[in-house]
Amino acid sequence: MAERFLARLCVICALAVWPAAVLADDETPAQPETFAVHGQMTLIDQGNLAFTSPYSGVNSLGSKGEARETFDITLLLGVRPWRGAEIWINPEFDQGFGLSNTEGVAGFPNGEGAKVGETDPYFQLHRFFLRQTIDLSGDTARVDPDLNQLGGSQTANRLVVTLGKFAVTDVFDTNKFAHDPKHDFLNWALIDTGSFDYAADAWGYSVGGAVEWYQGDWTLRTGVFDLSIVPNDKVLDRSFGQFQIEGEIERRYRLGGRDGAVRLTGFLTRGRQGLFEDAIALAQADGGPPSTAAVRAYRSRGGVSFNIEQQLTRDLGAFARGGVADGSVEPYEYADIDRTVAAGLSLNGTRWGRGGDTLALAGVVNGISAAHEAYLAAGGLGILVGDGRLPHPGPEQIAETYYDAALYRFVSLTFDYQFVDHPAYNRDRGPVSIFAARLHAQF
Repeated sequence: MAERFLARLCVICALAVWPAAVLADDETPAQPETFAVHGQMTLIDQGNLAFTSPYSGVNSLGSKGEARETFDITLLLGVRPWRGAEIWINPEFDQGFGLSNTEGVAGFPNGEGAKVGETDPYFQLHRFFLRQTIDLSGDTARVDPDLNQLGGSQTANRLVVTLGKFAVTDVFDTNKFAHDPKHDFLNWALIDTGSFDYAADAWGYSVGGAVEWYQGDWTLRTGVFDLSIVPNDKVLDRSFGQFQIEGEIERRYRLGGRDGAVRLTGFLTRGRQGLFEDAIALAQADGGPPSTAAVRAYRSRGGVSFNIEQQLTRDLGAFARGGVADGSVEPYEYADIDRTVAAGLSLNGTRWGRGGDTLALAGVVNGISAAHEAYLAAGGLGILVGDGRLPHPGPEQIAETYYDAALYRFVSLTFDYQFVDHPAYNRDRGPVSIFAARLHAQF
């Protein structure tokens, strides 16, 4: 294990040093980039302390305490085949597990922890997409080179079409202060709205398309994406017979001379999904715990959420999220959350002479419907939770804080702490303290 960690660290340092000789900070391409090579590596070691647990179930968080790691390394290759177009491919090697095999908490504490895990590294092609930007009118602004973004320019009013394999959350429900577990918060219900049950395979990616229309301070977005062949599966439905429609409206503004934005996002899932009440009724008739898999039929599940970001001072920003989804139908892809509200603050380190550092704090409260509670109380299992019983349900309450320190131009080290009360909506278990260290490098 020590040798593996040292090898990773050497590669991270190499990734950090190599681009320094290729592109200085003040060098910006004079012409639109036609080709780009980027890379990133993220290592997270996370562990939870022992906590009170009078009982546990198949999907419970381990109460004796454990430590797990997740690791990924990605190569990001981009090319501009014609004006306004970008093609990106992201081959990646993943390795590791979330705590308790990514189970036991609805707002799971590691956003890098996929719903599948392997002891040895394995290859995945998570993104392979075409993005076409069509300039319309308005002022022209520079676009800086970035991961999955070629440097160049674009007009204020424009159309952006994205087609291929990518994450729904690459386009929808974004937030500058809480959206990327490689850089900011780790908890699933903070990096995305917990009730936003977006289409994805077990790693969080789907095949589909999105269209964005930027007009002044407004943006309208819509998209259609493929669902997994069955809920929370590794394989997408190749026939596209099960799908999800997204819609989002964004309003950008300035408040007190500071930038802000508000987004309203909705989704409608069309696929084979089970009703909690049907699963409970069948279990009462046949015996045994209820299972939504036994009562799935083609139906809809929808939800709506809001997302706010606001710069408060030069170095302090705030964000808030909230959402609700249909609590009578099982969540399909993301998390066992029917309603959620979250808020937090993010402080840049300029005040103490560390402009590349970030200190942040946030909290989230997750909830489920009465039918969802009854399903878990009868022994049903969800995507992430299921303690075998739920005699004393309660809202899942989570606080997270982190300090992200810039070690070098492209390397950062983060220390993260999360406090989870009523994990999996269970007042009988917990609270639990979760610690993590994250090492990240990119170029």
